Amino acid sequence: MNASVDPSYRDDAHRFDTDPAPFPFSALIGQQTLQQALLLAAIDPGLGGVLVSGPRGTAKSTTARALAELLPHGQFVTLPLGASEEQLIGTLDIETALRASGVRFSAGLLAKAHHGVLYVDEVNLLPDPLVDQLLDVAASGVNTIERDGISHRHAARFVLIGTMNPEEGELRPQLLDRFGLMVELENCFDAPVRQQIVKARLAFDADPQRFRADYAAQQEAHARRIRDARAALARLSFGDAVHDRVSTLCIAAGVDGLRADLVMLKAARALASLEQADAIRVEHVDRVADLVLAHRRREGSKQREGESRAQQASQNGTPASAPRNAQRPSSDPGHTETPHTTEAGEWGFLAPEPVEIAPVKSVRPLPAKKP
Repeated sequence: MNASVDPSYRDDAHRFDTDPAPFPFSALIGQQTLQQALLLAAIDPGLGGVLVSGPRGTAKSTTARALAELLPHGQFVTLPLGASEEQLIGTLDIETALRASGVRFSAGLLAKAHHGVLYVDEVNLLPDPLVDQLLDVAASGVNTIERDGISHRHAARFVLIGTMNPEEGELRPQLLDRFGLMVELENCFDAPVRQQIVKARLAFDADPQRFRADYAAQQEAHARRIRDARAALARLSFGDAVHDRVSTLCIAAGVDGLRADLVMLKAARALASLEQADAIRVEHVDRVADLVLAHRRREGSKQREGESRAQQASQNGTPASAPRNAQRPSSDPGHTETPHTTEAGEWGFLAPEPVEIAPVKSVRPLPAKKP
């Protein structure tokens, strides 16, 4: 049975128009990495959203609101920390089915965020099942609600932005992996940059309209780049060199599964499309790799270790593929190796060491026993 849709939610979705004007995206200072990640997610929401980790006061919510203004419809929907499942995905009114032989769908926040931004502050404090549902819809672009044998589906294609303060707890690794990209912000300790940020904020607060007017041309350029990049996305394909680089980086990072490979390819394509490149190149992969692998690397399996192994191999003559815990034998006879963990995590492992070989003196054979 198909459900009718409550039309009122369409008006609610455009409440962004009545909100105070956001700080311009193009006026942000010191947020280049975050801005690039958000632009990539805006070009291809199928990346699975952006997780932003950082301390308080690092402009996480300001940047998220600024992105929404660049999108065609401009919705900015916030998921409250105490939201229920029905608030998120919507609900089906079964009573209407009993009275009028029809089912009414009451839209949730996922429907209201369609074509816009869904912002989840402190996503690490949400219940895991809610985060799981949220990430499912963000990746697929479709929300399905089932109740008492009745099913309703609707499009829910939005840019998911989740923020968290690592001091307040972490997401489970299974949920971390579901986010497409991750940016780790830090406090700014550069005095001139801090002064620029503060001056820009004070000027905006004093006269938002005048401040926004100064950046109107840049804002329009950003919005146009997103529209053009979305249109060009499907025309770009992946060559073997790009696939090879993606596989190499993901293997070196020790990621689980193949989600990292898929996201890295899509992110590289989005970057190439944003820059109006005629093809996806290895350099595009390298520039998005950190965004894709920041939250997926296994401890001790970072790609820079692979690079340092290769460099060390060229210096000391050992094979580049040697495990990082296999130490070269020491020429010092008194050298001892401290027990440490091997690749497999076995405690007490000792690396091979040289052993002196003493010459064996010849021994006269024993006389045969008489019978």
